[in-house]
Amino acid sequence: MRLILTFLTALTAIAASAQETSLTVRGRVTDASTDEPVPFASVHLEGTMVGVSTDAEGGYVITIPENGALIFSSIGYRSKEVNIDGRTTLDISLEPDTESLEETIVIAYGTATKSSFTGSAAMVDASTIESRVSTNVTSALAGTTPGVQVISSSGDPASGAATIRIRGIGSMSASNSPLYVVDGMPFDGSISDINPNDVESMSVLKDASASAIYGARGANGVVLITTKRAAGSSPAKIRFDAKWGSNSRLIPQYDVISDPAQYYETHYRMMYNSQIYAGKSPEEAYAYADTYLFDQNNGGLGYQVFTVPAGEKFIGRDFRINPKATLGYTDGEYYYIPDDWYSEAFHSSFRQEYNLSVSGGRDRLNYYGSVGYLNDGGIVDNSGFERYTARINVDWQARPWMKVSTSMSYAHSDSKTASYSSTYGSSGNIFYITNMMAPIYPLYVRDAEGRIMYENGMKVYDSNQTNFVRPAFVGNAVRDNEVNRRQNYSDFISGKWGVVLTPAKGLSITANVGLTNENSRYNALYSRFGSQSATDGLAYVSHDRTFAVNNQYLAEYKTDFYGSLHSLNMLAGYEIYKYKEQFLEGQNDRLFDPYVGELGNADGSSSKQLSSYTADYMTQGFLARAQYEYDGRYFASASYRRDGSSRFAPGHRWGDFGSIGAAWLASSEWFMEGIWWMDMLKLKASYGVQGNDNLYPSSNYARKYYPYSDNYTHSYNEQTGEYSTELAYKGNNELTWESSHSFNIGVDFEILSGLLRGSMEYFSRKTVDLLYSKDVPLSSGNPTGYYPVNVGSIVNNGFEFSFDGIIMNRNELLWTWNMNMSHYRNRILSLDSSVSDKGIVGGNYIYKVGGSLYEAYMRKYAGVNPETGKAQWYQKVTDKNGEWTGESVITEIFSEASQYELGSVLPKLYGGFGTTLNAYGFDLSAQFSFQLGGKYYDGTYQALMHTSSSAGTAWHKDALKAWSPENPSSDIPRLDGDTSVGQTAVSNYLISSDFLSINNITLGYTLPQRITSMLEVESLRIYVAGDNLAVVSARKGVDPRYSMGLGSLTSGSGLNSGSYSAMRTVTAGVTLTF
Repeated sequence: MRLILTFLTALTAIAASAQETSLTVRGRVTDASTDEPVPFASVHLEGTMVGVSTDAEGGYVITIPENGALIFSSIGYRSKEVNIDGRTTLDISLEPDTESLEETIVIAYGTATKSSFTGSAAMVDASTIESRVSTNVTSALAGTTPGVQVISSSGDPASGAATIRIRGIGSMSASNSPLYVVDGMPFDGSISDINPNDVESMSVLKDASASAIYGARGANGVVLITTKRAAGSSPAKIRFDAKWGSNSRLIPQYDVISDPAQYYETHYRMMYNSQIYAGKSPEEAYAYADTYLFDQNNGGLGYQVFTVPAGEKFIGRDFRINPKATLGYTDGEYYYIPDDWYSEAFHSSFRQEYNLSVSGGRDRLNYYGSVGYLNDGGIVDNSGFERYTARINVDWQARPWMKVSTSMSYAHSDSKTASYSSTYGSSGNIFYITNMMAPIYPLYVRDAEGRIMYENGMKVYDSNQTNFVRPAFVGNAVRDNEVNRRQNYSDFISGKWGVVLTPAKGLSITANVGLTNENSRYNALYSRFGSQSATDGLAYVSHDRTFAVNNQYLAEYKTDFYGSLHSLNMLAGYEIYKYKEQFLEGQNDRLFDPYVGELGNADGSSSKQLSSYTADYMTQGFLARAQYEYDGRYFASASYRRDGSSRFAPGHRWGDFGSIGAAWLASSEWFMEGIWWMDMLKLKASYGVQGNDNLYPSSNYARKYYPYSDNYTHSYNEQTGEYSTELAYKGNNELTWESSHSFNIGVDFEILSGLLRGSMEYFSRKTVDLLYSKDVPLSSGNPTGYYPVNVGSIVNNGFEFSFDGIIMNRNELLWTWNMNMSHYRNRILSLDSSVSDKGIVGGNYIYKVGGSLYEAYMRKYAGVNPETGKAQWYQKVTDKNGEWTGESVITEIFSEASQYELGSVLPKLYGGFGTTLNAYGFDLSAQFSFQLGGKYYDGTYQALMHTSSSAGTAWHKDALKAWSPENPSSDIPRLDGDTSVGQTAVSNYLISSDFLSINNITLGYTLPQRITSMLEVESLRIYVAGDNLAVVSARKGVDPRYSMGLGSLTSGSGLNSGSYSAMRTVTAGVTLTF
């Protein structure tokens, strides 16, 4: 209705003006500082939509009433309003707007200058993004953005974006992931669908003042991604970039025993010790070890790969292998010799990437278009990522009062995934097996002459089908990775269409429609030549279709009054978001053609499965924001959003969120005039409330989209002809918003003309009415054992420092640096009354009031008894009521050991630093990230120390330093085969999570213009870049960036060895601009 009234008002004004005496006014618009013409400036009649644009020479012609007023404006200049007063010639000089040329920050629904922004945000520009050689754009946030932690749980090039945490952990059971917004619209695809070369900047909104206006989806921060657009009028610019390089494994294998003889000796000693410490005589112990060393059913290793002279022992009483033994053994049918599984499985791969873009502008039309291709090879066979992208961004000033814009992108990806999973101990996991396999086992089957055997044209892999059997691992994961296929095809389309109307001075009305559509198909072939031989192979196929539409309607009004002393910016709007997911999957075995993983090729009947679902999700919100500025010194902002979510039952769907903020540019005060070295000093503070509705982000569709509703499974009985239902999930129709209350205070400064710039901030983020899965007894009739509720509260508080500056700036040399560091503490404030006293206890953690969500709760190691070499543990002394008295005793019986609160594993400090040097055409940049003061549970190391029954798995070399009568001061228990610890989390495997990572080093050279002009090229740059080059950590083989640090042998950080290892990438490239 308001738009219609505005339109009618404009028509009335135009009609009235037509009845008055009209004049044709001509003139020229120039830059007041240079006297150069200002092309395509806007010239329009004040209070109407009548207007024109200047030509390339700054000239204009317009017919208006003789008593009218013209408004002249252009990007980068201060607008000027001039009364005509009967004049027919009017030349205008526009003053450059230094404020608009100031550093601009992309914020919610617009931009703000750094000096006027009251919230907390950090920006990463295109040069930083392009320096990272990565599939996804979020890699550029690592080490460059204060308050942001980047957790890379997989180095798989097809895995998509890393996990991002902004200012801590805001929820116990709900999502902790930020909202991604691309060109003003929520983004529902994979971050790897975005070509980093298309990105102009990323802004991370960290406090409520910056992100509360996003309401439902901004509780964990917002990452705003802005893609490239042409600016102003300019001839077409063509840019081509090509990269060629290599990917290799970054994180090395643990420091394990790799010598087959030493491995046999170590295991033999352990078997001997197990008998000695059980009270047997040395003769009995030796006899036991001699008898069962190769017996996989009695603690032995299963395989013999050394040939020993007849009548002689393999290992002597000095625990050394017979010097006459030779590597390699035949039983007359097969030949057994160990292979290096690690080297056989891992290799370097080729990486290539090409990007072409065209941008420019003319006659009110600006455009940017690009195409890209990436082939990112994996470090094991049958893994890699291939992507084709295309993008077009167009802005058209259709009329002086109407601007039309569109952004469209397309991405097609074809990814191959290796045989690995996030679960513990899978014999089909190529990474777990190759990291944990003992160095005595053959990878391949060899005939009696030692030749690798072939079947169906393929190598025959050893999967326990010879006359020896491995005790620890069934099948052969390297074989399965060769013959199985896991492939995902995805087509992603994203589009945004918008129109901006400026019907009156200072007023703009915007309508945007954004959509995303992704179709992905996953094919898995489990070959009959691998682990599925018993079923003649199995095929699994799924198809996932998502479609989302986001409508935005915004009205913004900007005005100055009392001259330019007061400025006011008001925004109001409505937004509605609809999301639909449709999923179909099926599987079957008995493949007719063993190389085709399609359901039409599967003829089985007993294992046939088929299912599908459709799920809908919707939010809608009303939003408003006001920003006030007084005299360029005092700034205030306030925002409000009322959001509704379909994840909650009617009556509980709506929530109210908002923020207030203020800033004081102290450097503009009169009393700062004499402080010549202080260029800018700003104090700021904000407070706000945000909401979170995403309770089960990784669960099945019913719990993810309808957590308030009961969910049933149903079946049909063909004998009775009846249907039956069974409760599968118990919902809660009282469920409602989780709310995050954020406070931020800080200071921004700049001194000595940019020699040093920085920001220091303190933040507190309190989350109440936590969305949480409360444990309930199965006897209550709830089949899941948990129930969704709003209960409890947590807080994250901490500080952030960010600095950058100029080391040297003279002639053709510019040397800059940057550094940031962050600290936060996570604390539980309240829990459900049923657990508030003792907390919620897990096998390796405890949720307790006053503690952290990452509080380690484990058996506490008390060292080694120097007399016996046995491991010792702390045991709590309890009173008659079973309560701990505060005292502890030491026990050697692990079952008596008590769990202790060992503090938070979260780091005390994390951040990054870097430097850039530009000199005489050369450019050199380096970026690092670090973490200090945290803990990391090294479950892989625990497994390598054989705390559970694990004959045939690798030994860490630290086992060679174990206690013995000759080494009584060791802190490593004696090797005696004791498996009482098993897979239990214990404190001696909780190590430092400190690390230093070399994220990127780039060296480039831009040819002088005198050379490129002869080549008819605007610029030509050649460069080499190394990405993810090295990580220094507490132990070889450990990558603390894998998780937040809490885990056990079978969960969390302990699964490090079973994940796709991080990759090191080294590339060379060339960038041409025409």
